[in-house]
Amino acid sequence: MKLAECVLNVSEGRDPARIDRIGGAARSVPGCHLLDVHSDWDHHRSVFTMVGEPDPLVEGVLEASRAAVELIDLRRHRGVHPRIGAADVVPFIPLGGLTMDECAELARDFGRRVGSELGLPVFLYEAASLGSDRVSLPEIRRGGLKALFPSDGTGDARRYPDFGPTAPHETAGAVAVGARGILIAFNVLLASPEPAIARSIARQIRESNGGLDGVRALGLYLESCNRAQISMNLTDYRRTSPLQVIEAIRRRARLEATAIEESELVGLAPRGALPADPKAELLLNDFGPERILEVRVREEVGVELQL
Repeated sequence: MKLAECVLNVSEGRDPARIDRIGGAARSVPGCHLLDVHSDWDHHRSVFTMVGEPDPLVEGVLEASRAAVELIDLRRHRGVHPRIGAADVVPFIPLGGLTMDECAELARDFGRRVGSELGLPVFLYEAASLGSDRVSLPEIRRGGLKALFPSDGTGDARRYPDFGPTAPHETAGAVAVGARGILIAFNVLLASPEPAIARSIARQIRESNGGLDGVRALGLYLESCNRAQISMNLTDYRRTSPLQVIEAIRRRARLEATAIEESELVGLAPRGALPADPKAELLLNDFGPERILEVRVREEVGVELQL
């Protein structure tokens, strides 16, 4: 069986009815398996983890994206997480029987359809990218829609969309579509309300500043709990694991006279990315077997993953 994963990020994390409708759109396609939905009020973002064979997976993700475009108006959106669209980021990940090149072509085919059927400007990234100048998702998203589509028309031609219109959708913005390996989305909550501390630690640990390999990090303030958060993507858990990240943050937090309050796994993670006791060692606030990718794929698809 050729099996792929898609981790659809949408800019809605507060309205349960809208979130359910987007998930229901994915479930409406036979063969598209919705494994997990993670929503965050402060980020105002939900992450839908889906798996399936290529054709039904693409159809399910397309229907979920269509629902997001219909339901979300970015003009009224306020959240701490960077974004460029209602259906914001759509990465495809090969899990079994698919090469990365095949997954990249799958992402490009999806991007073409999103551009033509949903009327969204599509920016390809990582393995799906058509040029070396647009490999990084943070580069695409830096500065948001205003940077991608300057009002004075002086934008860099290298940043024109790969598919779809050359102007943003009035209410749904644009979308980044990519192909990549397994990524761990991981947040650490500090026992401090000071975002400056979180930003300082994020600068120290992110790879782009000479920190930990494969770590992307932002320091944020969460209004809902009056705490600072370090929000991270670990792009290669074999190079840097969540446990290594926790230990690095703990050391730096101590120097700032604070500590880690708890951590959070966004979506699912492979068993190999986690320590023996994830709840205790990672201070995870919500962890059980249902957060392990291999377990959920076995339950929903009946396939034993070898990652």
